[in-house]
Amino acid sequence: MPFSTALDEALEAWEYTRSGVISEISNLPDVSLTFRPTAASRTPAEIAIHIVESGLMMAGELSRPDGNFRRKSFPQFMKEYAKGIKPLGKTTNKKQLVQLLTKTQAEGAQKLAKAGELHMLQLITRFDGVQGTRLAWMNHGISHEEYHRGQLALYARLVGRVPALTQLIYGKKSSS
Repeated sequence: MPFSTALDEALEAWEYTRSGVISEISNLPDVSLTFRPTAASRTPAEIAIHIVESGLMMAGELSRPDGNFRRKSFPQFMKEYAKGIKPLGKTTNKKQLVQLLTKTQAEGAQKLAKAGELHMLQLITRFDGVQGTRLAWMNHGISHEEYHRGQLALYARLVGRVPALTQLIYGKKSSS
């Protein structure tokens, strides 16, 4: 599919990535949403909430005229961007997690599309204090979600499932 702008291409990449995260969450049995491989690890449900939160912050800061990833701490960003999003926190309900992942990505994409490509080519201060284009930082956010998608695929293997992406590529079904 040809894209008319680099922003359109990035938005499609984010939608594809989020869809993959949703597939991995959907692939896990409900009981596995609270699986924790080690005491220090997030559960799949916690990873999903983290992705929702990070996506809210990404879309919010990138679309702001005065966006700056150092203007607040992560918890302060969550107070700003996650207010009114319920349930956000300790949910382990697969349907609610999928709805949150779907809704927040669609709303975030609308914000970024409305901001426009010219805005996304402007500089923003990253977490490390370095300036970079908003579009490059959006690609960082997409990569962040892919990182967590990989975690979810590993969790699927640890609970005896075939990851959703592997099923898609090879046509295999989960063993459970």
